[in-house]
Amino acid sequence: MAKVMIQNVLRFLAMIAIQVVLFKNIGYYNLAAPFPYILIILLLPLRTSNFFLYVFAFITGLTVDAFYDSLGIHTAACVALAWFRIAFIRVTLEMDVRQSSNSPSWGDLGSKWYISYVFFSILIHHFLLFVIEVFSFHNFLQTIGSIVLSSLSTFVIAMLISLLFYKRKSRLGI
Repeated sequence: MAKVMIQNVLRFLAMIAIQVVLFKNIGYYNLAAPFPYILIILLLPLRTSNFFLYVFAFITGLTVDAFYDSLGIHTAACVALAWFRIAFIRVTLEMDVRQSSNSPSWGDLGSKWYISYVFFSILIHHFLLFVIEVFSFHNFLQTIGSIVLSSLSTFVIAMLISLLFYKRKSRLGI
């Protein structure tokens, strides 16, 4: 258990540092901005309690907001992402798989489940992030364009990170 906690703390520190140092300065004409820091929340162990997940998502969002000066936008999107993660895992995984202490991974749960999990999570996070940021229908097409392009860039980076740390394991019965 201590190994899992240390691994998640190191993942938190590394992803926040990478987000703030590297990805904060990357953008495509103010339309696409990658936010791969949400992998911190997505890769927590399946058996993580809901309370801890919400607190961890809140702290993650608050940390990113502190560096982006964005007044709680990332915090709200991360807490909503935690809610979506709980619902998605509860609906799509069997009880014995949910009780395992493994992190959701490509090797354990299969590519179909993992890709849909990451893709829809990113889409939900980015939709809420940009809608809360703009909070207007004035530039609706530009907002939709930002959501789509940012989601795609974040998805590609998340998949590259997942492939980088891919470990082939036995499937858990899915």
